[in-house]
Amino acid sequence: MGTALSPGAMPVMPNGPKAEKPEEPWRENLNMHVICRECKEVPPNIVEEFSSGDMVCGSCGLVLGDRIVDTRSEWRTFSNDDGANDDPSRVGDVKNELLNGDQLTTTIAFGDGLGRSRDLHRAQNKSTHDKSNKTLLAAYKEIGALCDAWNIPKNVSDTAKHLFKMVNDAGAFRGKSQEAIIAGCIFIACRQCKVPRTFREIFALTKVSKKEIGRIFKALEKFFAAQNKEKMENLEKDGRVANPNDSYNATTSTKAQELCIRYCSQLGLSPKCTMVSQQLADKLTSNGSLAGRSPLSVAAACIYFVSHLLGQGKSPKDISAVAGVSDGTIRTAYKLLEVEKEKIIDPDWIKDGKGDIKLLPKV
Repeated sequence: MGTALSPGAMPVMPNGPKAEKPEEPWRENLNMHVICRECKEVPPNIVEEFSSGDMVCGSCGLVLGDRIVDTRSEWRTFSNDDGANDDPSRVGDVKNELLNGDQLTTTIAFGDGLGRSRDLHRAQNKSTHDKSNKTLLAAYKEIGALCDAWNIPKNVSDTAKHLFKMVNDAGAFRGKSQEAIIAGCIFIACRQCKVPRTFREIFALTKVSKKEIGRIFKALEKFFAAQNKEKMENLEKDGRVANPNDSYNATTSTKAQELCIRYCSQLGLSPKCTMVSQQLADKLTSNGSLAGRSPLSVAAACIYFVSHLLGQGKSPKDISAVAGVSDGTIRTAYKLLEVEKEKIIDPDWIKDGKGDIKLLPKV
């Protein structure tokens, strides 16, 4: 039977042998503490004055050490305000993975452009000149300018530069024009980054013919696939695991639903209209209502159909200016959709007054 305890009472522990803690072996305390020999405060109140290089007691002012090293970062620079461009920073740029070499060379300043400094500057340029990097830099500059001209995202530009470097390092496609290779790299990079562009748009951007873009695109796809296969085989031989982010994925043809997002954004349509246009394009691709027509025509017809269905009607001329297809092509594709409107319209699109079939233009 247990003993009942009153509130606040402590239970009495039975008398028994207490477990003794094992004694820890003696060891010397190697921790060093700097304290003021006058105040002898623990913990010490020590202040490091980096401006004078002294270590001072904050309580009595006794100098405990001098010539201390400033361990803080040295990132402050006033090179933009300095007329002589005297940058006190002692670190260089990070290594650029898109260029060849270790990039750790020292550059001799041109100085005043007279005498020995000019001769040394020229001699160093001749000895360290790398033609491969010069070619890469020129190509990167052109890729960046082309992507900026059409507001293509930076990740697409970086991917296109990486693809061009793979081609340049392998020495492939010798004799092909650099403009055509750049156009093909940009086209593939757009598909890799899920912002596809059509051959017509790449032609308008780079002035390389659509036929030539198609040829170089197929050749680049085969080249990158072969490079990726060889890389994977080498990794398997070494017993290493491949990083899926570093592998090359073959691109697929541009889909109409992918184009609907960009076209609707340029036309200023609502997110609801964009979503319904994508769903309609996906449904038409599945049932084959517009089989044989280009993704541009399908996307344009879907936007024309849905914009009127949801009361945000756009004319074929407006859509034609964005999609790059004639308004006659849009009307012809719309006629096929208007015949099957009862089958292709989802009731959720028009419920609660969100849309009305009566708003669709008559053929």
